[in-house]
Amino acid sequence: MKKRVLSAAMTSLLALGMLLAGCSGSQTTQAPAEQPKTETPAATPAPEPAKSGPKQLIVGRGGDTVGLDPIAQTDGESFKVTENVFDTLVGYAEESTEVVPSLAEKWEISPDGLTYTFHLRSGVKFHDGTDFNAEAVKWNFERWSDKSHPQHNKEGFEYYNDMFGGYKGDENHVIKSVEAVDAQTVKFTLNRPLAPFIQNLGMSCFAIASPKAVQDMGPEKFNENPVGTGPFKFVEWKRNDTITLEKNPDYWNAGFPKLDKLVFKVIPENTARLTALTSGEIDMMDGVNPDDAQTVKDNKDLQLILRPSMNIGFVGFNVEKKPLDNPKVREALAYAINKPAIIEAFFAGLGQPAVNPMPPSIWGHNGNIKDREFSIDKAKQLLTEAGFPNGFKIKFWAMPVARPYMPDGVKIAEAIQQDLKKIGVEAEIVTMEWATYLEKTKAGEQEMFMLGWTGDNGDPDNFLATLLDKNNIGGNNRTRWANEDAHKLLMAAQSATTKEEREKLYLQVQELIFKDVPMVPLAHSTPALAAKANIINYKPHPKGSESLEKVDFQ
Repeated sequence: MKKRVLSAAMTSLLALGMLLAGCSGSQTTQAPAEQPKTETPAATPAPEPAKSGPKQLIVGRGGDTVGLDPIAQTDGESFKVTENVFDTLVGYAEESTEVVPSLAEKWEISPDGLTYTFHLRSGVKFHDGTDFNAEAVKWNFERWSDKSHPQHNKEGFEYYNDMFGGYKGDENHVIKSVEAVDAQTVKFTLNRPLAPFIQNLGMSCFAIASPKAVQDMGPEKFNENPVGTGPFKFVEWKRNDTITLEKNPDYWNAGFPKLDKLVFKVIPENTARLTALTSGEIDMMDGVNPDDAQTVKDNKDLQLILRPSMNIGFVGFNVEKKPLDNPKVREALAYAINKPAIIEAFFAGLGQPAVNPMPPSIWGHNGNIKDREFSIDKAKQLLTEAGFPNGFKIKFWAMPVARPYMPDGVKIAEAIQQDLKKIGVEAEIVTMEWATYLEKTKAGEQEMFMLGWTGDNGDPDNFLATLLDKNNIGGNNRTRWANEDAHKLLMAAQSATTKEEREKLYLQVQELIFKDVPMVPLAHSTPALAAKANIINYKPHPKGSESLEKVDFQ
């Protein structure tokens, strides 16, 4: 049948998984028209003289990277770095999750939503000088999906499992085959329609690595010495201190990057990081304490930058551990947590109470669910009904680092600890190094715990299925909640052919989650960052990390 070229608006709809079927002919997606740029509001000091010599940007952050092989990571601190070393097949617009071309210049989708054909950029090289081509794309997906592949991680790849229904041979695995049609064309054939397939491909974890580098070094060494096609090349990693990148002079996006060197520096405390920025030790920082936001705004040498909100901070319950296997106990704890007081005390106007596991900025959010009001009496009543009139003891795992969705994990945990004490629940706060925290909560060692999530792609599936579907236990489903009704709805939503169908299903899922209480959603934050006033062209992305290829000094 005759192919038709879609407009930029319809391209966006496709990218959001809204139109997978119901159209005659195949669909061709090309680069959308250039969108107007919106500058981040900032202070307006007198311009400083341009820097002479090499341009180096030092970015202060609260925690170290876990690893530098993007497919093996799920944490934001890792992606802050890997997004500058690697590229994905498709990307997102500068300040939204609209899908745009990246390593693939355009693509076609069959009417049944089962075949995706990508046309790749020509002349792109990996940092080791090898060619980026269709065979490299195929090799990466085979490595991720095939447990028998020599470079597949022994423990698997968490994000691949979560977003593509398991691995090759699994019942729900989405990708049937990846074919290199020719050097610049790669075709994906799916076992079943997956509405957010295109959205998923833009996620930081699905960046394309140099096959030669992974084979030569092996996965463990590659995880510390990444080789991609991105705007910056890896130079050095000093654990818990700095990661240094340098400009890729052969980057395919001509004229970029603007910086010669990019350094990510760990300064754990938010206040100490702000002091480092003020003194000139660093040029930019994330994790501004909400109470310090006005201080930054009032400093003519700095600019305050607000990241668009697309996150959730929550208290989770490992439903496999007693007494948290009892829904009445979980609901009692939900009533006992004074959510408004926590937000007032720790978010300083840069957060809003959360009712659902995904924020209102994501389509499909159920705004009709009325949240539980803080009530010690109701909490005590439920505990009595559950057989715990005098409460119980529990270990409460608190996040050791500040994250965009949780400005101060330990202090918030201490506030919740005092709330729970009022109903007879003695919560012992447990904390540990961040990478260990993630590893142990993934393994299900925790009881009650704190975590959060920043959306990767703007699709409801990335919150609801990723965090709470039974298929993702042992991955990002740290609550280990395995509700069959929710699972059926989530699987149906993945394969639904219209946005309207998917939305109805997601509204139902959120009702089930609220009723069964595998987690207590606390807040959706608006993360604050700060930078020197002379830094320009920085666009904070809702997903929590971004390429810094366009950043420059004024």
